Amino acid sequence: MLIGIIGESCTGKTTLADQISRELGAEVFSGNDYLRLAKTESEARMLFAGKLGKAVSGENVIFVISEPEQVKLLPRGAVRVLVSADLDTIKERFRMRMHGSLPDSIVRMLERKHGIFDSGTYEFRFDGGTEGADDLCRKLKAFRHDG
Repeated sequence: MLIGIIGESCTGKTTLADQISRELGAEVFSGNDYLRLAKTESEARMLFAGKLGKAVSGENVIFVISEPEQVKLLPRGAVRVLVSADLDTIKERFRMRMHGSLPDSIVRMLERKHGIFDSGTYEFRFDGGTEGADDLCRKLKAFRHDG
């Protein structure tokens, strides 16, 4: 099964991907990690596309996505999970990442990007600010067996 974990920075995507990976035994790729698959970007993209295509009906792969153009790499048949959090939660998590400082330019960027994935089509929606991953893991396991 190929699972696309999609959302803005600091919504809980990586934490969720790690738990799903432990539960389902999946390889995790985040952002542009796939570029390590080959010496050139075009070759890496081609190899990654093949790996994602095979994962739709084969081994479990999770692709953590935080940029809209990366969503286009998901083939038909991928399970899409939107991970969201309220803006205050995102700002606080980003502040912690930046060791307590959150410059105005970063605040404006977070505000501008908030909700950029909301209008997409998803099999599952997950609130990374309030939900635990156990329930979603159970749903994904059931989805894998039912699909």
